[in-house]
Formats: sequence, C-alpha cells, structure tokens
Amino acid sequence: MIRLLICDDHAIVRQGFRQILADVPDLSVADEAADGAQAVQAIRRRGVDVVLLDIALPGRDGLDVLKQVHHEFPKLPVLVVSTYPEKQYALRCLRLGASGYLNKCADPGELVTAIRKVAQGGMFVSPTVAETLAVAMRHDAERPPHELLSQREYQVFTLIAAGKTASQIAETLSLSVNTVSTYRARIMEKISTHNDVETALYAVRHHLVGAMT
Repeated sequence: MIRLLICDDHAIVRQGFRQILADVPDLSVADEAADGAQAVQAIRRRGVDVVLLDIALPGRDGLDVLKQVHHEFPKLPVLVVSTYPEKQYALRCLRLGASGYLNKCADPGELVTAIRKVAQGGMFVSPTVAETLAVAMRHDAERPPHELLSQREYQVFTLIAAGKTASQIAETLSLSVNTVSTYRARIMEKISTHNDVETALYAVRHHLVGAMT
C-alpha cells in the first residue's frame, strides 16, 4: 500500500484527490495538510510514501516547502501537482528535489500512474517537461563546470581557492566544519579536482581568484 500525504490549501482540491484515489486499491491517503508547516509535521508524525505538493501555499510557498522536505527526508518522493505552467516551474521543482511534476488539468489516470512511478523510485515528467530537461542539460553541458555550482558551493569554492582552511571557511560562512567538508566534496566532484591545490589552480586558470559573490 502506498501511503499519501496531500498538501494543498484548498479543501475542495484535497477532497477531489481523495475521491480520485478512493477506488485505487494500492493507494491510500494517510493525511492532509493545508500548508507547508502542517505537511512537515504530518511527515514527521506519521511517515508517508509519497507527498502530493501544491506550489501555491499560504505563508511559505511550495518551492520552499519542497526544499525543506527534500533536506529532511531526501528519499521521500514528492510529486508536485500544480496549476502553474510546466515550462515555467517543472524544471525548478525537479532541481529542488521533486520526483515529478504534474499539472492539475491532467487526467486522473495520469495522476495514479505518476504516484506509482515516483513511489517506486522513478521520475515522472510529461513529454513537454522531458523536452525542457533535454534542452537544459544541453545548455549545462556547454557551461564551464564552476557555473554549475550553487551559490553556497561557489562561496566555499572561492574561499578554498583563497587558501582558507575548513575551519576558517566554517567561521566565515557560519557553517559547521562537517558541512564545509560536504560542500568541498561536491565542489571537487563538479569541477573534477582532487584536492585543494587543484581547486586553487582551477580558479587561477578561470581567472576566479578573489571572486566572491
């Protein structure tokens, strides 16, 4: 049985999901939430297999909630179900950790298919989103590796290039040393270096020494 959490601020929408899923034998709505805080509390309290998450939520929007859920429960599949256009939001959601994106105008059968797929560890995207992903991947491949670093990774990268130790970086950015070490490993993987010296040389080659954003 796949246990679901529905997070949407409209009660009528949550009820609609319940009605659609009521006759599906392997799916069960375990809980509901009207905002992000309720959703996180429900996940912590009950544990679920898949989260159906809207973007337009009161207080913190769904993207912010998605980031928190992915951080706290990285293996929990989140299927974003929204009225927002796929081309504008699907890629952002997937990059933030969503397992899929579905427009609320989709057929009920497609919703069931999407839930089952993400519950099994897969990704669900429409043909339109798949095309958008392909274009984004091509553009990413054409960019230099350091441009693929997140804002925080880039900050750590420039400090490593400046010769700072992990402890100094941690103090500068108000992070733990372990967190800095995690960022350092991600940075080296993305720019294909093996130690701080190689990372510093990479920065010199790309004229990035002293850069800080």
